[in-house]
Amino acid sequence: MKAAVFHGADVGLKIEDIPIPKVGADQILVKVAACGVCHTDLHYIEHGVPTFKKPPVVLGHEASGVVEEVGGEVSNITQGQRVLIPAVLTCGKCMFCRTGRENICSDMQMLGNHMDGAYAEYVAVPSKDVLELPASIPLEEASIIADATSTPYHAVKNRARVQPGDTVVIFGCGGVGMNAVQLASAAGGYVIAVDVNERKLEWAREFGAAQTVNAGKVERVSKEIKKMTGGGADIAMEVIGNPRTIEEAFDCVRSGGRLVIVGFTHEKISISAGKIMFREIEVLGSLGCRPVDYIPLIRMVEQGKIDIRKQVTHRFALDDIQKAFDVMKEGASLRSIVTP
Repeated sequence: MKAAVFHGADVGLKIEDIPIPKVGADQILVKVAACGVCHTDLHYIEHGVPTFKKPPVVLGHEASGVVEEVGGEVSNITQGQRVLIPAVLTCGKCMFCRTGRENICSDMQMLGNHMDGAYAEYVAVPSKDVLELPASIPLEEASIIADATSTPYHAVKNRARVQPGDTVVIFGCGGVGMNAVQLASAAGGYVIAVDVNERKLEWAREFGAAQTVNAGKVERVSKEIKKMTGGGADIAMEVIGNPRTIEEAFDCVRSGGRLVIVGFTHEKISISAGKIMFREIEVLGSLGCRPVDYIPLIRMVEQGKIDIRKQVTHRFALDDIQKAFDVMKEGASLRSIVTP
């Protein structure tokens, strides 16, 4: 089969012919319909972030497809079913899994990181993790539910705990950030989207943002937000992974408010512990999505409350995957998918 194989930072990504994976007794083989192109992959390819599996490794963690083959012990999935593959697979046995915190499973396995992923014609995964997709949801666009939609769903619902009437400032209007805008708006929040790309701010308004701020055109975003909200937002969400914007997001929050960090950075940040204490500000991290949350999320997509079609702005064949990363770096895409 054809696959995009990562050989490490020095060699990069190559399109190669490799064997079709063999399924174990509890696994299924999925013929990949599409795989979303995520900034996380760019971190591996260009920014020196290591994969858990030593290269070579097939990248890609945001996939949907059709079941081609099932292992001998599989009883919950049948051949021919349309399925979504969550980006992170959980063990179901550790303390975190047993207490409903599967998204921080102590033995999690991420596609395209711990194991070969879905920038390929086929991928093998445990049957217990996949979810059946209703016929009304387009199969290729459904791939982005696996991460670009599920990660902000968990962040908005379980970590930010957005309630009707909350003012919510969202820093970063990429694929994940745009879904945070859409989901926070669907939850009843008054959403203010922040970015430096005017086209993405236009998209944010289309996806439910009540107001937008171009960070490149104001002296201080936090000062602007305080004017707009009468003293600060109830909730700020940083969906970029930039120390400066995390600090700015913290400065946007009112007393008693909440900062949720969704974007990844390995760098340190500098925020005032005194302000956290004296103003009772919550600072929370948010990682991935719990398996239990995929079912209501898929229902929201099925009911049209979350629009995935409009989010997919670019499509590429597997051979052209580098073009997907190019448009991402240019800021021209909202979400790109690769269709093997």
